[in-house]
Amino acid sequence: MSLNKNILGLIFANMHEDVVPELTRQRTMGSVLFGGRYRMIDFVLSSMTNSGVDEVGVVTKSNYQSLLDHLGSGREWDMARKIGGLHLLPPFSDVSSGIYRGRLEALYGISNFIRASAAEYVIMSDCDVVTSFDYDAIFDAHVKSGADITAVYARANLTMEDASHSNVFGIDADGRVNNVLINPVLSGECNIALNTYVISKKLLMEIIADGAAKGHYSFAKTILQDRCGEFKIVGYKHEGYFSKITSIKSYYDANMALLDLDKRSKLFLDTNPIYTKIRDNPPAKFAIGAKVKNSIIADGCIIEGTVENSILFRGVKVGKDAVIRNAIVMQDSVIGRKCTIDSVITDKKVTITDGKILTGSANYPVYIGKNAEI
Repeated sequence: MSLNKNILGLIFANMHEDVVPELTRQRTMGSVLFGGRYRMIDFVLSSMTNSGVDEVGVVTKSNYQSLLDHLGSGREWDMARKIGGLHLLPPFSDVSSGIYRGRLEALYGISNFIRASAAEYVIMSDCDVVTSFDYDAIFDAHVKSGADITAVYARANLTMEDASHSNVFGIDADGRVNNVLINPVLSGECNIALNTYVISKKLLMEIIADGAAKGHYSFAKTILQDRCGEFKIVGYKHEGYFSKITSIKSYYDANMALLDLDKRSKLFLDTNPIYTKIRDNPPAKFAIGAKVKNSIIADGCIIEGTVENSILFRGVKVGKDAVIRNAIVMQDSVIGRKCTIDSVITDKKVTITDGKILTGSANYPVYIGKNAEI
């Protein structure tokens, strides 16, 4: 089934920023860099494009300048359209909207936009999950089950730390969600919510109006948890590869997992490509004597030293005799001559001057903020 104009996509770009405050201090969760050339929003937005969703609203809250710059008109995702296409929805865009506390308040702030859409159904997704969703299959399952709400989840192991920033579903024998735990204290194999939901526009507008009248702001608590028995909430099990960002360590691990060819091929599917903003950089340049092993090197990089088990974003410069291991070096950063960095995350435009040694560990990677000079 082709979704096309039957579905309105809503992407919440600022949700879950508290789990990686280092990375979201100057940007939204949706604009956090990932995998050498992507942003977190690229994965959910590309999934919508690949499934034929041609009208998408991106709901923002704060720090969204880099997100606006990244998305532009939506051309890279085939969203630059006269009808439908990509819509950026910042706070205060409507007289009744403002800085929201949760998903329900955010929906109330954009209720006029939702009401004006010709779509019959709404897909809501966040930007904290790295995966490739098949929204065609999710929507078909929603219609077939007769669900009020379809909630996407994955079966996987959770650590205690990850669980404290996740929602967990109880699923009965019929596939219905019969219990919702919000940020529980537990560990082990669980049904992890992937913060993606399908709902009819009619029901969503009723939920928004009721929530506004009662002062509710949390969709997870007020609808999924408190009214679990009232609504028919059906779980859809996502079988594809995924990484959920719940901390700076999980962000580090999710990036480093891409160095495994098997995991990388499961995320970047030939049938569902991941699109991103194009930069007209030259190919990466490797000087005589440079050594690179098991790494992802983006376009525009200049490598004169040694890079092992690392991810280098666009435009990174690595000086002569520098050694980079187990690191994530973001866009336009400069690593000086004879530097050694291990288990480090550098944000954009970081400069590490000649001869510096920075060492973290896989469990506690060192993070260096945007524009810093060391």
